[in-house]
Amino acid sequence: MADPVLSLRDVDLTLRGNAGPVAILRGISMDVHRGETLGLIGPSGSGKSSLLMLMGGLERATAGTLRALGHDLTRLDEDALARFRRGTVGVVFQSFHLIPTMTALENVATPLELAGNADAFDCAAAELRAVGLAARMDHYPAQMSGGEQQRVALARAAAPRPAILLADEPTGNLDGTTGEAIMDLLFDLRDRHGATLVLVTHAPELAARCDRILRLRDGRIEGEDRVQQAAQ
Repeated sequence: MADPVLSLRDVDLTLRGNAGPVAILRGISMDVHRGETLGLIGPSGSGKSSLLMLMGGLERATAGTLRALGHDLTRLDEDALARFRRGTVGVVFQSFHLIPTMTALENVATPLELAGNADAFDCAAAELRAVGLAARMDHYPAQMSGGEQQRVALARAAAPRPAILLADEPTGNLDGTTGEAIMDLLFDLRDRHGATLVLVTHAPELAARCDRILRLRDGRIEGEDRVQQAAQ
């Protein structure tokens, strides 16, 4: 089997709280392979979102090693981590994190421009069309529904063609029907761009769409399930 896209060995994450150090993740060892879809489930406070942030280089492990696409993220300084994330990792959060003073097109194009993409606006427009927002490109976040805003966030995450796509409760702020449509788009983006997808969710039906599920509890991996996908 090819080298994993993500490889974690004995990873710990400890944060300082008002009452002293708090162990968030303890001894996490796992691999995620190219093109795989991995679901992370577990009760609130189990460490799912923190693990996702480590995978994206948005948080730094306090012990162990974490390799992503051959880079040891535990050894990179902040500038090197920022360079790694740019164009390599796409992240979709529960909250949309759109810039309210920018249109949908500008929200998607601006990160591409900052990364030096000469075709930033053309690429952004193509991604917005792919998520069904061809008619909403010039609208501001306040003029769009929650589902439309999350579509913009999906387009922004997918536009750089990242090898790793991370989603943290992407349907958490949406109603069931809208959330299902967003998940369809998320998996479609994964398929079109060939990205490796890691998904944090509380919803068993969403986790069941993944190839594999890891169950976390108290900062540790409690178990793993392989998902038998039904024929489409």
